[in-house]
Amino acid sequence: MAKYLIVNADDFGYAQGVNRGIVAAHRHGVVSSTTLMVDAPTAGEVRDVVREHPALGIGLHFVATQHGVPLFDLNDIAKVEQELNRQYQRCCVLLGRPPTHLDSHEHIHLRHKHLESFFRTWAATQQLPLRKTGQVRFEGRFYGEGYDDHWRAFPALDRITIESFEQILRALPAGVTELACHPGYVTPDLDSSYATAREIELTTLLDPRLPALLRELGISLINFATLPKG
Repeated sequence: MAKYLIVNADDFGYAQGVNRGIVAAHRHGVVSSTTLMVDAPTAGEVRDVVREHPALGIGLHFVATQHGVPLFDLNDIAKVEQELNRQYQRCCVLLGRPPTHLDSHEHIHLRHKHLESFFRTWAATQQLPLRKTGQVRFEGRFYGEGYDDHWRAFPALDRITIESFEQILRALPAGVTELACHPGYVTPDLDSSYATAREIELTTLLDPRLPALLRELGISLINFATLPKG
């Protein structure tokens, strides 16, 4: 069975440096997909990306928390649905088409169990692939932080090196895998504790050895709009 990989860069729109990093990692590296934060300061730059980089899949990065703090009552399913519908419509306007898939900032659809079934139903209604559900396996180890039992972060920069990326690729199973990443350049508008790690991720994703390694391992890069049938 064939091996397919979606390298999805979260957080498009978060800052100019994040947008530039994602585009660079797509043009010159292995990023094949991204997800858009529709209310973020530089979200509008996605219009140029849609026009100039049609092979980049672009989904919706639903935002309901910031730095772990809810932006509205996550126990109110009606409010969550209202906000998801709004962000989805905004995404469609910015892209000029529906998004290719759906995930959520800080994984709220996975971390809050009472929301998981709602998101599954909503995504199925919209015919959108949803992160960590369906046919696509999720790979989340390429991340420069770890979390303890209380979701407190600690640095883990050894997880975002080229050596770590290679280990993930060599262990990739048959079928489709989504690998999440967060590349970016550090720019003055980037207010993030993960800023330094974004540049390390970007360096790894731009490593010139990766295309040859993908060919050696028989791994095809795709996005959610080009999922294999069946």
